[in-house]
Amino acid sequence: MVKRISSGSPFESRIGYSRAVVDGDMVYVSGTTGYDYARMEMPEDVGDQARNALATIEKALVEAGSGLNDILRVRYYLTDMAHYDAVVDAVGAAFADIRPAATMVICGLTMPEMKIEIEATARIGAGSR
Repeated sequence: MVKRISSGSPFESRIGYSRAVVDGDMVYVSGTTGYDYARMEMPEDVGDQARNALATIEKALVEAGSGLNDILRVRYYLTDMAHYDAVVDAVGAAFADIRPAATMVICGLTMPEMKIEIEATARIGAGSR
């Protein structure tokens, strides 16, 4: 049975997607930007955006019965290579011991204030094996 998880982001209902979809022991987390959804604010700093995105991803994973340590694949979408070092500092701290397969792409995002979007795939229990 498929379970759909929402973060409460207004983008989810407007665009028609779930923050995460759980299918069996797999968790697919949609691209997540750096909004603070409690305040609907986007920090200017790209490192803060990356940390906010990871917090939103972690919250969805916990609701799915998983966690950051179960992430197998992560994709980073940056708007500018100049953001690389700040993003690496933020995500490197989170993934130093997990070490998922990773891809980084330089591209445009849907809103001008968005500097990073992070997408993840996890398998429940993968981090404990």
